[in-house]
Amino acid sequence: MAQTTALIPQLTDPIVLVHGLCGFDRLYALRRPVKDYFPGIRERLEAAGNRVYTARVSPTSGVARRAADLKRFITRDMPAGPVHVIGHSMGGLDARYMVAKLGMEERVRSVTTVGTPHRGSSFADWGWRRFARVLVPFLRLVGIPHQAFVDLRTDSCQRFNEDVPDVPGVRYFAVAGVCEKPWLGPEWTLPHRIVNRVEGPNDGVVSVASATWGSHTDVWNGDHLNLVNWPNRFACRHGLWTDRAPDYGRILRRLAGAGF
Repeated sequence: MAQTTALIPQLTDPIVLVHGLCGFDRLYALRRPVKDYFPGIRERLEAAGNRVYTARVSPTSGVARRAADLKRFITRDMPAGPVHVIGHSMGGLDARYMVAKLGMEERVRSVTTVGTPHRGSSFADWGWRRFARVLVPFLRLVGIPHQAFVDLRTDSCQRFNEDVPDVPGVRYFAVAGVCEKPWLGPEWTLPHRIVNRVEGPNDGVVSVASATWGSHTDVWNGDHLNLVNWPNRFACRHGLWTDRAPDYGRILRRLAGAGF
């Protein structure tokens, strides 16, 4: 761990991690933390001297609502000074919207998106066509928002990109994932096949083409959740991967190299 920490620079400004669809900041059992959405990442970045916060936004609301939640979190927990935002999946869209539409361009120095469907996901299209008639009435019945499932469709993201341009002065970076054998487990086979047929290489949900954004995009081997350090048992079994901390170290080194 000491060697890994040495490879992670200390940034001047705090880092805000943002979860994706159906996500969370941290889960508790009997008042004890049992699971982080970014398991181990916050601790590794903090061990290198960084200040790291994990936001909680609405799990299934649309981007506009989630972005408002993110702004509220930042202004409440970090009332002054600039921040860097790292958003996974839908969290990257939330960050972009917050900066462009909610007056946070002076607070956010950089946005790094990880597995974010900037151009939507064909798997979201597939799921909406097949399940919306059943899913939407059920979610309304139990009082759970469903706009997130609309906002992740390819047609929705096309409109989003037309309406939410990048803000000059804010640096944008991205990470995309490629999940192929031996990383590809049965839980990802169906969505991977659907996305691959329409968009090409992908992390099991989001294609490399859709996740590409900003001035630089890294491409990591891994499934959609593995990008935020959830274990991929097949990669572990083959000795291909143990931890994402070095990859997040590279994200921070790029930010440091950009003058942050």
